[in-house]
Amino acid sequence: MSTVDYIIVGDGYAGLFFAHQLIRNNKSFILFSEGRKSASQVSAGIINPVVLKKFTTFWKAQEQIDFLKKSLLEIQGYTGSNYLIDAPIHRIFHDENEQKLWKKKSVSEELKNFLSENFDLLEGVKNDFLTGKVDQSARLDVSGFFIGLFDFLDAGGYLLKESFDYDELNAEKSQYKNFQFKNILFCEGMGVTKNPFFSDIPVNPNKGHHIKVKLSEEIPENITIKKKHFLFPVNDGLHFYGGTYDREQLHDQVDDSAVEQLKKGLSEIYQSAFEIADVKVGFRPTVKDRRPIIGRHPEHQHLYVFNGLGARGILNGCYFSKNLYNFIEEGIPLPPEVSVDRFK
Repeated sequence: MSTVDYIIVGDGYAGLFFAHQLIRNNKSFILFSEGRKSASQVSAGIINPVVLKKFTTFWKAQEQIDFLKKSLLEIQGYTGSNYLIDAPIHRIFHDENEQKLWKKKSVSEELKNFLSENFDLLEGVKNDFLTGKVDQSARLDVSGFFIGLFDFLDAGGYLLKESFDYDELNAEKSQYKNFQFKNILFCEGMGVTKNPFFSDIPVNPNKGHHIKVKLSEEIPENITIKKKHFLFPVNDGLHFYGGTYDREQLHDQVDDSAVEQLKKGLSEIYQSAFEIADVKVGFRPTVKDRRPIIGRHPEHQHLYVFNGLGARGILNGCYFSKNLYNFIEEGIPLPPEVSVDRFK
């Protein structure tokens, strides 16, 4: 029987960023990956400290941005690759009132570090009322990040490419098949609904679509454009456009209505011809109070959950992985705002 410090079940942002905490602290672990692309792996990879509907920020935004940059530098140290793309968001204004609101908030204490005071005119897209740049925003090279981390984990013997079988888990003896573990972490996204130990945590599926398109005319390539959705270049001469939010149509298939919504939204800002090359669907695990769910099982003291990252999976996954590690290893209490205990 093999002995490990941790078993990680789940291969999205929560699982990989927690694996990074284990790597940097020289902990032994096994990560279970089913091989299917999770919602994280088809996400846009947007790193954004601003809520772009109302021009507000959110809890611990600056701390999360700073910690992500630090963590990605650490990950670069062992994968050899930089996954941070310096492509700031440019928000297209709908009208003059949005310009005025942005200008007002750009000098507020809360947002002065995130909202540029100057407006820009972009070539190739319709932006009659100009755009505002979100300072400290960027993108993650999502494909590169997951390929790089999986390759590293596979080469180091950390990766098991198989589904986790709950029936094989003996929680009392801390055993799973031929593994003896100290702790086991479940970070399965919406897969948690099938987990007999944490199926009652209140995560809700939010279905998202995005499309990849071939544009007939060039647009700025070193930025991320946002109006209704995000538009930016990806590989093979294509552009990403998305994503939608849907809490009602929760089947696994593509919804034609969502694709039409994306086509309409893109046509509003890009008025040249484009061709849809691909459509992707994913389910974000969201929580009513928009905070992750982290903590220990009430009966089995070596079982933990890390879920509910929502649309800010990169920032939430990175920042709160450290909180969870410190809670398990050092007994440092979790912030009550993200603790699973808040739902007792």
